[in-house]
Amino acid sequence: MQTEEIGVIDMFCGVGGLTHGFVLEGYDVLAGIDLDESCSYAYEKNNNAKFLKRDVRKLKPEEIEKIFSSKKIKVLVGCAPCQPFSRYSVKPSKRNDDWNLVKSFAKIIEQTNPEIVSMENVPQLKNHKVFKEFQNKLKKTGYKISWQIVYGPDYGLPQERERLILLASKLGEINLIEKTHSPENYRTVKDTIGNLPPIDAGQSHPKDPIHLSSKLSEINLERIKASKPGKTWKDWSKNLQLACHKKDTGKGYISVYGRMEWNKPSPTITTQFFGYGNGRFGHPKQNRAISLREGALLQTFPETYEFSNDKDTIKIKTIGKHIGNAVPVVLGQVIAKSISKHLEGLHG
Repeated sequence: MQTEEIGVIDMFCGVGGLTHGFVLEGYDVLAGIDLDESCSYAYEKNNNAKFLKRDVRKLKPEEIEKIFSSKKIKVLVGCAPCQPFSRYSVKPSKRNDDWNLVKSFAKIIEQTNPEIVSMENVPQLKNHKVFKEFQNKLKKTGYKISWQIVYGPDYGLPQERERLILLASKLGEINLIEKTHSPENYRTVKDTIGNLPPIDAGQSHPKDPIHLSSKLSEINLERIKASKPGKTWKDWSKNLQLACHKKDTGKGYISVYGRMEWNKPSPTITTQFFGYGNGRFGHPKQNRAISLREGALLQTFPETYEFSNDKDTIKIKTIGKHIGNAVPVVLGQVIAKSISKHLEGLHG
């Protein structure tokens, strides 16, 4: 089957990580839908697809059906906001709102009846009732379902990220493609960002304003100078340690204020990756946190991906959130390739 016969809509699209994976695999992505309008520039600029600002909970099925139009195979994909299920969550009070987003996704699937569906989310979702309800609704609607917890490096992602990937089809059995990498050839931090020009903390590179690193206070500059790749703040002298580190309650937080290691995949890129004190986000060699561009590369966005139309005023927190929230592009490609294999098996 030709990919031009297939139409893809990306729910909760953000700046287009999942969409871009499909684009790189030759799919016709018709639209991305998200409530955060600040994502629209990056989404449309890089993907040749329309960004629609919509609240998924209020989305009418007729609008989805109109976008799909006369496409022979309709593919609906998405990653409902996952913070309530994440180990990094700090706002559990919002949990019920985001559960409703997963339920809204299931409702749209039921109403619009696409041939193929995919959902990407955090592994912790598998333990929640809402995920079982999501699967049951799809099964009752006629879908064959498979899902698994994916370790990113096994598929070429240069970060130690685990994700739940669900695939569902009304056309027959559908499964994720086999692993593409093993520990012997995992992509590393050095493979991914090692060729970027050096910058100092608080500076950007003149040829790439997104290659921008956060400023460091004098004490944090001393701390990162004392930090070694893969080691912890426990290696610092006492005068550099924070008061919370000296308490029993703080001794377990060994992954903050750390440097990445060149020859390993990075830690999971979160929405706070641009802050040295927010995790093991220190550059392996340079005395700074990784830049926005480096975070994007570790999320497997191409080096040419544009995140802002204002080259003079880069909003580091906004773009950092966009990058950290994104589905890694390479995982988007894995999902797209899995759908292609599924369709080839049906049509020869």
